[in-house]
Amino acid sequence: MEGMVRSLSEIVEERRGWKEAGRTVVFTNGCFDLLHPGHVALFEAARAEGDVLVVGLNSDRSVAALKGAGRPLVPEAERAETLAALEAVDRVVVYDEDTPKEIITAILPDVLVKGADWALDAIVGRAEVEAAGGRVVRAEIVPDRSTTSMVARIRGS
Repeated sequence: MEGMVRSLSEIVEERRGWKEAGRTVVFTNGCFDLLHPGHVALFEAARAEGDVLVVGLNSDRSVAALKGAGRPLVPEAERAETLAALEAVDRVVVYDEDTPKEIITAILPDVLVKGADWALDAIVGRAEVEAAGGRVVRAEIVPDRSTTSMVARIRGS
């Protein structure tokens, strides 16, 4: 059952079982439009923080709202399928909101992981996770690896 794309309600139900089993649930999120080594490093660092890694994936609509015209380059179903195939990723949940706050509040992961390029006070869901006794981890990022820079290079910008 590893690497599965699930609805939020399915993840919430699974979360109950994971909690009862004493498993540490980790959550991270993003657009993950063009998968690159920086993303893989994030997933591996996040997975090392616990027993189950749930990745929240921005829908096509929310990627376009966040990144602008011409994004995403890869449709959400394909992005989700690719993420689900990664060894470090246990579950993928697609969300349509501009932020993952609703998903984080529903799942209440034990550990919330974002890249170190995010200021601690800017991490969505931090307050909810910490209030529930969880922790927030800022994972080191791979220098010069971002989808935005890849897109600029490809487009010759």
